[in-house]
Amino acid sequence: MRNILYVFLISFFLSPIANATIALPRIFTNNMVLQRDQPLSIWGTAGSNETINVSINGHQVSGSSNQNGEWKITLKPMRWGGPFDLTITSPNDKKILRNILIGDVWICSGQSNMEMPVSGWSKVNNAEQEIAAASYPNIRLFTVEKATSFVPKEDLAGGQWLECTSANIPSFSAVAYFFGRKINQDTKIPIGLVSTNWGGTNIQAWTSWPTISSFDGYNHLDPVQMKATFAEQDERRKAYNLALATDPGSKEAWYQDNKPEGWNRIQMPSSWESSEIGNTDGIIWFKKSFELESLPPSQNIVLHLGAIDDADSTYVNGKLVGSDNVWNKNRVYSINPAVLKQGINTIAIKMMDNGAQGGMSGKPEDLFISIGDKKIALSGEWHYQPSVISKAYNLIETGPNAFPSQLFNAMIHPLTDLKIKGAIWYQGEANVNEATRYQKLFPAMIADWRKAWGYNFPFLWVQLANYLERKKEPGSSAWAELRNAQHQTLSTTNTAEALAIDIGEANDIHPRNKQDVGLRLALAAEKMVYGKNIVASGPVLASAKTEGNKIVLSFSNTGSGLVARNGTLTGFSIAGADQQFVWADAKIAGNTVIVSNPSIKQPIAVRYAWADNPDASLYNKENLPASPFRTDNWPLTTANQKNLRSSK
Repeated sequence: MRNILYVFLISFFLSPIANATIALPRIFTNNMVLQRDQPLSIWGTAGSNETINVSINGHQVSGSSNQNGEWKITLKPMRWGGPFDLTITSPNDKKILRNILIGDVWICSGQSNMEMPVSGWSKVNNAEQEIAAASYPNIRLFTVEKATSFVPKEDLAGGQWLECTSANIPSFSAVAYFFGRKINQDTKIPIGLVSTNWGGTNIQAWTSWPTISSFDGYNHLDPVQMKATFAEQDERRKAYNLALATDPGSKEAWYQDNKPEGWNRIQMPSSWESSEIGNTDGIIWFKKSFELESLPPSQNIVLHLGAIDDADSTYVNGKLVGSDNVWNKNRVYSINPAVLKQGINTIAIKMMDNGAQGGMSGKPEDLFISIGDKKIALSGEWHYQPSVISKAYNLIETGPNAFPSQLFNAMIHPLTDLKIKGAIWYQGEANVNEATRYQKLFPAMIADWRKAWGYNFPFLWVQLANYLERKKEPGSSAWAELRNAQHQTLSTTNTAEALAIDIGEANDIHPRNKQDVGLRLALAAEKMVYGKNIVASGPVLASAKTEGNKIVLSFSNTGSGLVARNGTLTGFSIAGADQQFVWADAKIAGNTVIVSNPSIKQPIAVRYAWADNPDASLYNKENLPASPFRTDNWPLTTANQKNLRSSK
């Protein structure tokens, strides 16, 4: 008997999955949406060589797990509907997923403008009203947990399907929600939105290694070696993080109003990277003194510092007057008159940079202290002293942009067995400095994803919004070049583009009007994917013809006709052989626009909305903006540049 028991125990422990329970990938939870009208793949693990039964909506299919317990079962296509129960059984276990819908599943991916929630670290227009009205039981939300990996993962790090309710929508992607809401309202089809995003990430991070390694600059890299290099950084980063938490500058009270003995001199405002500080992250303290001949009687005393990247704690005469951690937000701090003193006063700023650029990004005129109607300029010479800087720890960047494919591996690849209707994409800010390269990177990524899924699904994207200061004269623009690279990708089959050229904000890379972004994506999808006979985009340049001292531009997608928003056509520039662009006079004639300038007798080229933040007014009567364009093929400013920093 003892021998029989011994043999039984040995065989049991040598077969650890003989009686294993059913395990499903994290994308399979209650409330999920399964793709309609396509064979449905359900997969997971169970015991070795077991019979697995899957049933939903009156359909049942059986299959078997392999020796490792892995199984995959395919159900026949079903029309949309629900809710249903999805039941999976094995000889030793039973799993039931409740409240399942059959509908359309959309992957919603990109960087921070796709990640931006309805309300959270940022907030969309009318966020409170949008949240209160967000009751759509046939829209389901899944947010993929952020993760990186050097090899393709079989499962996500985390996430769960949730119903679209006022409680669940605030933290979800605003663009994805407004897109899905419009389609659900117009088609009544249940919509599943899978939000898989990471702010500040470049397109290389979202592309598989076999694809990205074929590009110059990557084909010599070894992911195995890089993984080992990253692992070596762990102890150094622990020491660095400890130093940040116990900042010597704070501990030693560098904010006191004493003289900065031994501190270095620096001209401010400036970024760390453009100064002698160089490319580093961490904590650096800055000091500046100013003199008051007498104590101010005014109660209206305000310190203006412009934008600080990323965080600051600002002191005047040793007293904290304000702090913030929003990297592109202007610092405006009120000062209690009791803080100031007659004679020399000292401003001390603890600046912390978490990545990419650091320092002050404003203009000299943005730095001043106002005392009533009087201004005291603060630009010019400051003093600085590093407290904790990453380069002292020999750290290298180990985030998702530090090596390609890490986000594809961890946040896209685990989804590729899930049938989907299509994908929407909002990304590109992090690649602005290599816009010319993006012309190849973007279509390569689309093809890469379609290969991973195994079919040519629809792919829609948002062309980058207008951003930064509006320039008085026409000129080069890396942002325009990135938009042009996106637009050129329309030559890839089964793609569409939604414009945001008119909804951006000069001082915020995350515009709050995400409703129009979602709407325009939905219009493009309804026309291309759902077969609706609608005008889904604004005017697109079709041809350009020189006639004497004028150039006549013809357009497609004119809808009910071309119009100039606010009554005047703006945003057109024209050039002759010298390639020097000047603003053009432009007028609408039917479905054409005629451009000219008296100083250009023999025009050769026209550009429209070719700027970071263009003043562009050409629309169709359906109120959809015209796409930026250029008619020339002159060299681009980003042709020989590589991405030197990540947009946040």
